[in-house]
Amino acid sequence: MNNISGFLEDFKNTKQVHKPIILRLDNPRDKQTFKDLLEDSKIKFVCDEIYGQLEELIKVQNPSANFRQDQYNELINKHLDGKDIKEYGVWVYYPWNQRLVHLLDEEEFIEVRTNRNRNKITREEQEKLRTKKIGIVGLSVGQSIALTMVMERICGELRLADFDTAELSNLNRIRAGVHNLGLNKTIIAAREILEIDPFLNVKIFSDGLNEGNMDEFFLGGGKLDLFIEVCDGLNIKIKSRFKAREFQIPVVMDTNDRGMLDVERFDREPARPILHGLAEGLNPDSIEHLTNEEKIPYILKIVGAETMSARLKASMLEVKKSINTWPQLASSVTLGGGVTTDVCRRILLDQFHDSGRYYVDLDEIIDNKTQTAFT
Repeated sequence: MNNISGFLEDFKNTKQVHKPIILRLDNPRDKQTFKDLLEDSKIKFVCDEIYGQLEELIKVQNPSANFRQDQYNELINKHLDGKDIKEYGVWVYYPWNQRLVHLLDEEEFIEVRTNRNRNKITREEQEKLRTKKIGIVGLSVGQSIALTMVMERICGELRLADFDTAELSNLNRIRAGVHNLGLNKTIIAAREILEIDPFLNVKIFSDGLNEGNMDEFFLGGGKLDLFIEVCDGLNIKIKSRFKAREFQIPVVMDTNDRGMLDVERFDREPARPILHGLAEGLNPDSIEHLTNEEKIPYILKIVGAETMSARLKASMLEVKKSINTWPQLASSVTLGGGVTTDVCRRILLDQFHDSGRYYVDLDEIIDNKTQTAFT
């Protein structure tokens, strides 16, 4: 047990780290960093599957060909053009788990990684999506949305905001191992994203979204193309929408009950009422003076007390009695990740133009129409 303090110190030192180090060995400075990492015993695991990635690249670039293995060897050597395969592409070092991974460089990496999207997403559409910036506030539901977006690669930049840290009770719906307990949710999401795709630009706001950083979140480094609001706090729901409407940025919200999705096209309707008019009477000033009890009627109106599922209604009555807060299920959160990503992709590609509230209610779509034949 005496040695555990050293490991705890290492954990503390990397607690806020979320960006990998990308090394190109034809750069002398990067090559020295690579050597230093090896010599300082900062690498615990190495993955070098660059040859397999080059094989995939050859397949992607020649989809109609059926090469033999010896032909791949020849084609890969030709592609390397005399360069040492160990120095080809990039080496990516992840400080939080001390892993070193050999990958194709950015353009070839993206070409191979998105190849199976085609032609549900065309090459031209993929290039357009690569320029898009998406902001997400709230990283319980938002984590599932962010990861699905990253897997499809429907943006080039993500801005993630959440002030909360992961607790054990969050792991019923957040994709994270127990080793992430105590970490900020933005750090957990950013690490997962960059382990999938180290070339994405991920900006984190670990103090959450607030008045002090809202302009930076929406505009810093270029205006957001789309804003996803999936946080619990009513204050931020309202204030962020007023800001999105001011900047004419579309807003999407998944509520993960009955697959409810809200779309507000402030880019097309700059005078549109906030939350379809369901938040009438609320604005960034008035909401500051409301007590939690005074917010409840507004919350019930916004989420639709008459349309929420029977189980959520029952649970709402038990909040602060037999349960701490309202429930969220991994299946609903995962569904929300898929539905939100699909709608956002179509918005970004100018293929969906509407505002409104929509439901993907699995209890209605896949309901129990027949009685069991055998009892």
